[in-house]
Amino acid sequence: MGSHRPGAATYMIGSAFAFALMTFFVKLAGQRLPSQEIVSARAALTLVFTYAMLRRAGVPSLGHNRKLLLLRGLCGFCALSCVYYAVTVLPLAEATVIQYLHPTFTALLAARVLGERLHRGVVGSLVLGALGVLVVARPASLFGGGAALPTLGLLAALGGALLTSCAYVVVRKLGQRENPLVIVLYFPLVALPASIPTAAAVGPLWPTPGEWLLLLLVGISTQVGQLAVTHGLQRFEAGSAAIYSYTQVLFAVVLGAIFLDEVPSLFTLVGGSLIVLSAALHRAPVPMRQGAAATRAG
Repeated sequence: MGSHRPGAATYMIGSAFAFALMTFFVKLAGQRLPSQEIVSARAALTLVFTYAMLRRAGVPSLGHNRKLLLLRGLCGFCALSCVYYAVTVLPLAEATVIQYLHPTFTALLAARVLGERLHRGVVGSLVLGALGVLVVARPASLFGGGAALPTLGLLAALGGALLTSCAYVVVRKLGQRENPLVIVLYFPLVALPASIPTAAAVGPLWPTPGEWLLLLLVGISTQVGQLAVTHGLQRFEAGSAAIYSYTQVLFAVVLGAIFLDEVPSLFTLVGGSLIVLSAALHRAPVPMRQGAAATRAG
């Protein structure tokens, strides 16, 4: 069986655009609302949308490998918490650029956990990615007294990238048996009960009508992105599939520049280019494991 099925790249690029819109709406909502409150709202909307789709499709909702499905949900919740916090405190382009270290992390984890062949460009990718993050972060100790990124926001963005790669690999592990809707469902099943206490701890705010609309748009764009990326991951090997999603960086730069007056600095452009180049080193596809079953495109 080849390294991918037709339409895989379209799914991954479509998911990148949907997730760029999602982070844009999160950025707007996060100007006043705590990030964990946005996580809770997204989880609640995802639960409603996905369960309705499962009922309509007549698909059993609990799946087969429930331990791995719960792990996927936990990885997704932790990753999302990091990413949403980073988006609220960092410029949109910078938060997105750092998140896109996950193709390198995914390739490493996929080699270790799934037995996928590690592309020999991974070492160069690691070096370029680390250099890119350093340039984007521009720490004062190396770059003088310029406006460095907030340390906690930077760490959250890096943690989000690592945890996203964990979720990617778990999805890939599940993909041969589980319906994409079931995989998506386990995110809110974990995230909703986990995020409510953390949202309450930071003092939740009642959304305004405009913020309710933004939260709804977060949920809709998320649902589109989740389904698209799950279909894409079931058609690609995990290390190769993640690469197409780095187009989200371009979408985020455009959205930030047009709507948020966040013109990327030279540091961001150079560092972002290094990170995207590090991802491109994985571009060559690698063969599927022998005997892998065909995936279901539910």
